[in-house]
Amino acid sequence: MMDLPGPRWKKGKDAKDFAAVAAAKPMSRIVAKLQASLKDSEAMAILSGDGGDAILAIGRKQAKLLNRAAFGRHIENAGEEERQWFQLRPEEVFFLCHALKCISVQSENKKQMDEAQLWDLFTSTSEPFPEMYKAYQHLRLKNWVVKSGLQYGADFVAYRHHPALVHSEFAVIIVPEGKEFGSRCGRLQVWSDLLCALRASGSVAKTLLVLTISTKGCDLASSDCLGQLIVHERAITRWIPQQCREQHDKPQREEANGDVQIQKPCSEDASKEEREETREGVAFSYWGVILSFTILSSLLVYKLKF
Repeated sequence: MMDLPGPRWKKGKDAKDFAAVAAAKPMSRIVAKLQASLKDSEAMAILSGDGGDAILAIGRKQAKLLNRAAFGRHIENAGEEERQWFQLRPEEVFFLCHALKCISVQSENKKQMDEAQLWDLFTSTSEPFPEMYKAYQHLRLKNWVVKSGLQYGADFVAYRHHPALVHSEFAVIIVPEGKEFGSRCGRLQVWSDLLCALRASGSVAKTLLVLTISTKGCDLASSDCLGQLIVHERAITRWIPQQCREQHDKPQREEANGDVQIQKPCSEDASKEEREETREGVAFSYWGVILSFTILSSLLVYKLKF
């Protein structure tokens, strides 16, 4: 099994990454502080005219926490300095209202809206809202920061912490399963679609995360279905033969290096024996030449005498 790549932390001016900063201020703690602060301030979000995004006006303290928790998009305003404005997407609005229960929501005509009315509005303006929100809630409750993945060809992108500290780690695609979702169940059923999504996520250094939303039968017209929707996580990576081969060959190379180290003393001993035998052969040849020269000299002297 191939290991998933780790987070790619951004670096500060001192060339050190922000991993230590994120560890000192975990996202769960930041969201808990935001939840308590918004409840105390009785924050109110106002829906825009098309029934999608909402505008949240809060104080500077809550704005700082909202930004650190990576909810919404800050809107620059040159008017009030004590009030800050944030634009929230439908999933963020319903999460803060339904899951964290820390904001209230009003329609454009200042009418208070409860969770059931919000659900009806969001599902009527966006058909895949039930599975999209379920996936968003699933990741957010696990302390992942979730942003739109439209520019990466995905539904969402997931960050380990604030986007200012780390690059997004997963490109998330939502795949609903079940007759309740109708024609929306056809995603990634063709190999070419899966390969395209895999190559697109890999080209931007992200792991493809497929969240399958399934149900055994529930009414998507009510937010009560959220408790019956089941999320299955599948992280998909490309299989690269060269990398896998190198991983498998590495222990073998280490064993081979060990064998070389074990055999090295033996070869050294053999070379020593060969050198000693060579020395003995050279010495024997030397004394053989001296003896032959002595015998020839004796024979020459003997002939000269007679």
